[in-house]
Amino acid sequence: MASAFDKIELSLIRAFHTVITERSVSRAALKLRTTQPALSGQLKRLRTLIGDPLLVRAGNGMAPTTVALGLLPAAAQVLQGAQALFGGHAAAQGFAPALATQHFRIAASDYLDPLFLPELVARMRNQAPGVTLDLLPLTRDYDYRGHLARGEVDLVVGNWLSPPAELHLGRLVSDEIVCLVGLDHLALRNPRQWTAERYLACEHIAPTPLHAGGVGVVDELLQAQGNQRRIVVRSAHFGLAPAMVARSSLVLSTGRQFCSRYIGSLPVRIVPCPMAFPTLTYYQLWHELTHASNAVRWLREQVRDVARELAGGRA
Repeated sequence: MASAFDKIELSLIRAFHTVITERSVSRAALKLRTTQPALSGQLKRLRTLIGDPLLVRAGNGMAPTTVALGLLPAAAQVLQGAQALFGGHAAAQGFAPALATQHFRIAASDYLDPLFLPELVARMRNQAPGVTLDLLPLTRDYDYRGHLARGEVDLVVGNWLSPPAELHLGRLVSDEIVCLVGLDHLALRNPRQWTAERYLACEHIAPTPLHAGGVGVVDELLQAQGNQRRIVVRSAHFGLAPAMVARSSLVLSTGRQFCSRYIGSLPVRIVPCPMAFPTLTYYQLWHELTHASNAVRWLREQVRDVARELAGGRA
């Protein structure tokens, strides 16, 4: 154990983390500002030390092995510990947005507000012009817990009844569940007939659940009450749902903040939901890996502030 430990260098751990995260020796070499032959040499040493290929051919690209993915969180923790230990006065001064060149990754649903991501991008470009950003769709096929644990994404933004216990969370906003309907819908023509029974019997459009086997927040709440609605359209393109509602008898049940952005631009109206629902709560989630990072802390603050500003100024 001692002899193997003596062969480990911090630069090797950084090389490992970068190659596995980028899934490419050439991209990792550019990011580390080194040559491909030099990085390939480090990767060869790592394969010998760990006893695993780490990165293998997969179609036209490369893919990390199961062992490499399992070691990635530990590598990230070592690098963060080294930054805290050897970062000197720069680390103590925190994150300087105007000078930063970090690359951030955020996975987000578009349930919160159609203006949320555009406003966030505008804010970040203004405050940190050297920062780059990947915006990833939060879909049922996206293993956000695994991506967070492996350091492949910095933040996840969405709404859950019970967010995963192993993750840190920041509550963004809470919002009333309402119904968005077209102008000729029963709920507008005969409000007195807009009862819980009518609501359940209507044709509904709902977002594709965020995890396989799930039913979505609204339907989880209905199931807890012993009720079930009639969903005829499931859409992963949630931002298109209001336009579908405008041209049909569909009912969209979601937060008032999201629905309010379409009043005036589409022939739709908001009506109260006749079911007894609690408010929706939207969160940002992050892993322990990035909890102490000054850069990701700044990112979380931007997400929080944009979400609250939009909620405070909604129609």
